[in-house]
Amino acid sequence: MTNGSSHRWVLLVVLLSSFVLRHSALAQQGVKLQLVSEQSAIVPGKPFTVGLWLEHDRGYHTYWRFPGIVGVPTQIQWHLPRGWKAGELIYPEPERTLMFKIKAQGFDRDVMLRTEITPPANLKVGDSVTLTGTAAWMACSNTCHPGSMDLSLTLPVAETAELNAKWHKLLDVERARAEQTSDAWTSSVSEKGDTITLVLKPATAEARPSKNQREADHIIAFTEDGWFDSDKPQNILRHDDGSLTITLIKADTYIGNKPPKTLRVILRNDDGWLQGGGLRCLEIAPRIERQ
Repeated sequence: MTNGSSHRWVLLVVLLSSFVLRHSALAQQGVKLQLVSEQSAIVPGKPFTVGLWLEHDRGYHTYWRFPGIVGVPTQIQWHLPRGWKAGELIYPEPERTLMFKIKAQGFDRDVMLRTEITPPANLKVGDSVTLTGTAAWMACSNTCHPGSMDLSLTLPVAETAELNAKWHKLLDVERARAEQTSDAWTSSVSEKGDTITLVLKPATAEARPSKNQREADHIIAFTEDGWFDSDKPQNILRHDDGSLTITLIKADTYIGNKPPKTLRVILRNDDGWLQGGGLRCLEIAPRIERQ
């Protein structure tokens, strides 16, 4: 795909996202969405977690908080009663997914997004409350289907609440896989022309280096701001001391007003960055040294 056609594809996706389908039989084509609660009831003044559960039809995917060079992230706009607060929408660890032959950042698997909701302290025990929000997304397979739908969740108000076993289990799995920083690894990055060179080194005995080049080849770098191209090759070289050199290519376009000072990247290693296989997604933001 040429640079011109790549730019046209990004524009097409943005335009499609503005023509969302609302409250129709086609509104959930490719994916089913549901609001769920981690607990059985609302306790006045106590924050709790609400999940946005996405079940994909076979062959469909949706997008992570930054989709790469194509796609639109799933979002929700809350319509809460006065006195309620909603935190940011938290996305679990990203996957590499394909839109046609273009590599993007999203989810092929069924996935649970989540938000922390804080109710006011003056709720009356015995009442019930309906929470509503408008979700917007894009589900893609051979074709893309943007959608928007109002979702709701009704819960009783009680003095105490129990965990919903099903949703708590799924949410805990997503929390365990969330990206994290770690002092076990150090990172540095240099940039020359369109080439970004990221170096990752073990810093403590807790770090788990890749056993061989084949294992290192499965590591994927995900961009959090689009500074490097999600579709371009990512070359990874493993060194005998356990360090890694990862070569990335700058994106043709960038939504920021000026070049970033740091490389915001999540490095996914399904074999784990820590001894024992822990920490699948390492979050780093080394300062970019430009040549």
